[in-house]
Amino acid sequence: MAKVSPLMILPPVIFAAFAGLALAGMLRDNPDELPSTFVGSQAPAVPLEAVQGTMQLTDDDLRAGDITIVNFWASWCPPCRAEHPNLLELQAQGYRVAGINFRDQQAQASEYLTNYEDPFFATGFDLRGRVAIDWGVTAPPETFIVDGDGTVLYRFVGPLVGSDYEQRFLPELAKAIE
Repeated sequence: MAKVSPLMILPPVIFAAFAGLALAGMLRDNPDELPSTFVGSQAPAVPLEAVQGTMQLTDDDLRAGDITIVNFWASWCPPCRAEHPNLLELQAQGYRVAGINFRDQQAQASEYLTNYEDPFFATGFDLRGRVAIDWGVTAPPETFIVDGDGTVLYRFVGPLVGSDYEQRFLPELAKAIE
């Protein structure tokens, strides 16, 4: 009988492990949604600086008793520009929308809000992206729904546009308001 080298067994074992991980990922409740370790926890701190010409967002703003939508954005981000009309619409409907600008320049961020209308009741400015890391933000835009006591209720990755916005974000916002 021929002896089988351990190196011959290793590739099928590695393949089986990767296949198992892929299968587990596909069988999650919602494979398109990234889990957030902050859902159900208190919101992390916000930046200590505001975008020039805007009101400063504070940690107390997230614990003021009202639902707050916290949107991470940048002036250089095309998807952020695409979602901007929906942020303005949410503001017009009476929602508290806060904006945290990150990895941007003050002048560009301020100019953007001046030129395209500011949907935010208050802002934070996160030049180095350190606060975004604390929130678990991977890339702009990302939006969080925060309860009136500062508890993160929901995380939405990507722009607030299209069917994802209508079928995923808006129902979660309605659920938070109930």
